[in-house]
Amino acid sequence: MRNFKILLLLSIVFFSCNNTRKKQITSEKTYPDITIVGAMKNVMWKGELGSSITLDTISNKNGLYGLGPVSYLTGELLINNGKSYVSRVTSDSTMLVDKQFDVSAPFFVYGNVTEWHKIKLPSNIKTIHDLEKFIDHKTVNFKRPFAFKLIGMVSNATIHIQNLPKGTKVSSPDEAHQGQTNYELKNETVEIVGFFSTKHQGVFTHHDSFLHMHLITQDELKMGHLDNVNIKNMTLYLPKQ
Repeated sequence: MRNFKILLLLSIVFFSCNNTRKKQITSEKTYPDITIVGAMKNVMWKGELGSSITLDTISNKNGLYGLGPVSYLTGELLINNGKSYVSRVTSDSTMLVDKQFDVSAPFFVYGNVTEWHKIKLPSNIKTIHDLEKFIDHKTVNFKRPFAFKLIGMVSNATIHIQNLPKGTKVSSPDEAHQGQTNYELKNETVEIVGFFSTKHQGVFTHHDSFLHMHLITQDELKMGHLDNVNIKNMTLYLPKQ
């Protein structure tokens, strides 16, 4: 009887550890070229604002691209070709952009790309909606999800930075976007880093989009989540397959 109790206890401990390990594994999903940690919907609806990943734990920085918000929705994150940028609100019209990897995110998508195929955007591709359809058409045979980028001029653009007040509890998108600050750009040379997927709405893209994009200006003084854009003259970079 005593041996049976010991065996039962060991079985419970093993099951508990194994179940915990499974939970940890499912929080990070790896595709051929992309890794996804956490999920936007869990941040917005479940209030999971804390750290799911610290960026300095990503070991391969060669050709690394990634994006997401800062933990507790206190800023925006962008990794552009191995350089990590963090933007935070300083006022309604100003922001601070730092370079650092010692920062965490509640959800994050990233991948490594070292070879690109360049496509000059046609003049009729102006908006995010235009861009989404164009990329979808050009990448029918691509492995998805994938990273992409754009370099060039925008006539105007709207970016935002999350700036959730400290201690705020979140259980809906409206609550999550408290303190969000929008910034308007005009006639800027920029880089836009994005991730495309038709299968990850609510995970790393919003429910009504296949794209998640962050924009940084050429002088690296402005960076944020891209909400709207009027493209002037840009080149699209798609990963070589």
